[in-house]
Amino acid sequence: MDIIEILKADYQRFPVDQTYSIYAADVYFQDPLNNFRGVERYKKMIKFIQTWFLNCRMDLHNIQKLENTIKTEWTLSWNTPLPWKPRIAISGWSELGLNSNGLINSHIDYWHCSRLDVLKQHFS
Repeated sequence: MDIIEILKADYQRFPVDQTYSIYAADVYFQDPLNNFRGVERYKKMIKFIQTWFLNCRMDLHNIQKLENTIKTEWTLSWNTPLPWKPRIAISGWSELGLNSNGLINSHIDYWHCSRLDVLKQHFS
């Protein structure tokens, strides 16, 4: 299966049953809250999201491959496990770098909002 089709399917069922075999073992991950290296750490982060975020959704708006880079545009939303269960949404994009074997060796997420904007959503 084509990596684009795999990513589309992963986004649809995120954070459940992600396809980690498309990532290099030493993949570099970065978002506004984290940066680390290694697919095992990435699995732990996804497991954290799966465990603590309620009704998690990853809506994919666009995906395109340009040579050795895949760019995705998305909105991640969930309910935070606070008594009032606020619905939080972050829109952003990812740049996925591919190595010579066609595996993702870097995954960098960017947000269209600040970390403070995300925090404020919990209380609005």
